Amino acid sequence: MTALVVPDYDEAIAFFTGALDFALEEDSDVGNGKRWVVVSGDGGGKLLLARAANEAQSAAVGNQTGGRVGWFVHTADFAVSHERLVAHGATFTDGPRTQAYGTVGVFNDPWGNRWDLIERRNAA
Repeated sequence: MTALVVPDYDEAIAFFTGALDFALEEDSDVGNGKRWVVVSGDGGGKLLLARAANEAQSAAVGNQTGGRVGWFVHTADFAVSHERLVAHGATFTDGPRTQAYGTVGVFNDPWGNRWDLIERRNAA
């Protein structure tokens, strides 16, 4: 599981469950306005959505990997996933490109974090 700092729990849940079809595994109140929010993808990857709690954390939202792609999402249908992501506020900054391993495009989530969307080419 990887922690991802976000500005708002509900906004982040809506994006990850709507745009990426992640499952909401847990959303528990832990007191003082904090929640334990976990979303997961089909492949087993999990994100702990952590709401920024101070200025330093707020400043890191959208740039937790220093401008590099930090997360990778696999799809069986690039075009369908691309359309869903855009409809939920993602912005594609590169691609789609055809690579030896398949089709890839780079997108920013609504907060500016960079992700790769990958449709793997079937092995012969």
